[in-house]
Amino acid sequence: MAKKLLAGLMVTAMVGCAFSGSVMAEEAELLPGGGSNIIYCITPSTSNVYFKTVQDIATAKGEELGYEVKCFSHDDDAATQLEMFEAAIADGAAAIICDNAGADATVEAVQKAYDAGIPTFLVDREINESGIAVAQLVADNAQGAAAIAEAWVEAMNYEGQYAELLGLETDTNCQVRSDNFHSVIDEYPDLEMVAQQSANWDQTEAYEKTESILQANPEITGIICGNDTMACGAVQACLDAGRDDIKIIGVDGSDDAAAYIKSGNMVGTALQQIALITEMAVEQADAYLNGTAPESEKQLIPCVAITADNVDNLSGFVYTEE
Repeated sequence: MAKKLLAGLMVTAMVGCAFSGSVMAEEAELLPGGGSNIIYCITPSTSNVYFKTVQDIATAKGEELGYEVKCFSHDDDAATQLEMFEAAIADGAAAIICDNAGADATVEAVQKAYDAGIPTFLVDREINESGIAVAQLVADNAQGAAAIAEAWVEAMNYEGQYAELLGLETDTNCQVRSDNFHSVIDEYPDLEMVAQQSANWDQTEAYEKTESILQANPEITGIICGNDTMACGAVQACLDAGRDDIKIIGVDGSDDAAAYIKSGNMVGTALQQIALITEMAVEQADAYLNGTAPESEKQLIPCVAITADNVDNLSGFVYTEE
C-alpha cells in the first residue's frame, strides 16, 4: 500500500514540529479570531499550479474541518495583498492562510491581522519578522536545492558552461535556493556560470530569457532554475531551439516538471511538499482556534529530490512509495 514518504522523517527534521508539544490557551494568550467561521486563503496567481494546489488543499481541508474557505490571489503585489488582509479583517475571518507577496512587504498585512486578533499561518514563504504570524511553515529550500544540485552536477559530468534563472528577488526563497545550488556547484571549478537573470517565477518570461541566453551563449549545456515554472519555460525554449542536450533542474515538484523528467528533458526537481504543508497549516489553524498553539512558529518540512529514478512516485505535489 502506498504511503506518504517522510511522514516520520518530517517530524524529526522539522524545526519545532507543530504538535510534538503544544502550548495550551491557558499558558499563552491566543488570538481569538475575527468571530466568523471563515478561513481566508491568500496566494500568488493560481495560473501557477503550485499556488492553485495551496488553494485547493486549503479549501478541501478547511471544509472537512467545518469552515467556509474564501480564496484570493494577490499576484505577488503587496498592495493587493494588504487589501485582501483588510477584507479578511472586515469579514471577521477566523484565520488567514497566506503564501505571501514578499518577505518585507508582507509584514504590514500580517501585523494588521495580528492587531485585529486574527491569526495568520504562512505557507511556502517566510517573512522577515517573528512573533506576528502564528506559524511559518516552509519547505527546507536549502536542503532541497542542494540535493537536486547534486544530481545536476552529476548529469553535467562535473563540467561545462551553464546559466541560472532566478525567481522573484524580493522572495526569501529566491536567494536561499540560489545560494544552495551554488553551495554544491561552486565546488566544481570546471562548471562555469556564464549568465544569471531573473525570470520572476514566470514561465513565459523564463522562455524569453532562455531564448536570449542561448543566442548569447551557444556553448551552455545546463540551466539551473529557481522553480519548476521557470524550468518548464526553459525546457520548451531549449526544445524549440533544437537544444535537447541541455541539463535543466527546478524546484517545486510539479506534474509538468515530472512529465519533462520522464521524457528526459529535465534532470530533476526538488519537491516542496506543498500539499502536506498546506494541510498542516489548516490543521494548525483549527487546533489554534480550539485552544492549542503550535510549539514553534517557524517549521521546516524536508524536500525530496526527484529524478528519473523516482519520478513515477510523484503526483499532485505528493510523493508516495510502495
